[in-house]
Amino acid sequence: MVRKVERKRYVVETKPGRIYFRRGGKYLHTFTAPEGTEEFDRQYWEVMTGKKQEAQKSWGVAIELLRHSDKWAALSPRYRHDLEPVLAYLSEKIGKRDVGRLTQADIYAAMDKNRHRVRFANYIPVAISLLSKLLIRRNWLAQNPAYRIESLAVPEARKKAHIPWTDDAVAKFRAEALPVPRLIFELGIGTVQRPDDWTRLTWGNYDGDVIKMVQNKTGRSLTIPCTRQLRSILDPEKASLSPHPTRTILAKKDGSRMTYRRMAEIMLKERERLDLVLYDLHSLRYRGVMELAWHGCDDDEIASYSGHSTKAMIIKYAGQARQVMRAHQAREKRQ
Repeated sequence: MVRKVERKRYVVETKPGRIYFRRGGKYLHTFTAPEGTEEFDRQYWEVMTGKKQEAQKSWGVAIELLRHSDKWAALSPRYRHDLEPVLAYLSEKIGKRDVGRLTQADIYAAMDKNRHRVRFANYIPVAISLLSKLLIRRNWLAQNPAYRIESLAVPEARKKAHIPWTDDAVAKFRAEALPVPRLIFELGIGTVQRPDDWTRLTWGNYDGDVIKMVQNKTGRSLTIPCTRQLRSILDPEKASLSPHPTRTILAKKDGSRMTYRRMAEIMLKERERLDLVLYDLHSLRYRGVMELAWHGCDDDEIASYSGHSTKAMIIKYAGQARQVMRAHQAREKRQ
């Protein structure tokens, strides 16, 4: 004889297997678990009290486990920085949910809601996958719900190629730029590093000949021999300031570190003043790569300077420089 489950208050069944919470003439909840189970009781309690019970094995707990894991510590500072806003988003949206209840459809829905910021949206499955690998080892999950999730494509209208600074643009900026933009400019071309790294360089990194640094994105340690133009800017600045070794080379008036946003604002204003808006911050790195190629450096030599982990971007921009250089050489031979 099958024991009949006593139906809870406000619980109604419209069709076999279709069970709802109905109160005040409104259907407030559709139960996704069979009546009489622990999951059913949990859902009933949530809708009755208006509170969501936090699962013991929740995504919020998983996020904290990740932050205190060796895996997290081994990630580069830049990668952790990119993941943090996504982890905060996941904590807000699904932090109290049981890890076993997340589906691929949920992940795609979250990505679609963030379609207006494609890079952020594409980091959602990356973060969930990172968490899932940790949870699988703990036997909280049987499989990774983010496995083979397709990334969103960047709209064509938002794809913008960085245009390397031309000889004329470089000459104009060096001749007419104000002191702070000129310092930013020379750090960009001279170090051949990413703009975010320029803001992290301290006077202690510079010994009068080279800059020793650790790339924020890759964690790679580099020694960068400074160009003559960069030394001509850094040496007088260092002599006039007598700065503490921990002070950043790019600093605000109060001596605190200049943020990336503030640096970008300064450079945009100067580029607008000099009618050089076409050439952006990231293009200074590419200009540096091209100059190294013009002077006969091979891909390995350029990579040792720029710190590129792969040669794809080196080949792209050094290839452009070499084509121009060889075309001029060919013209000389032709004439």
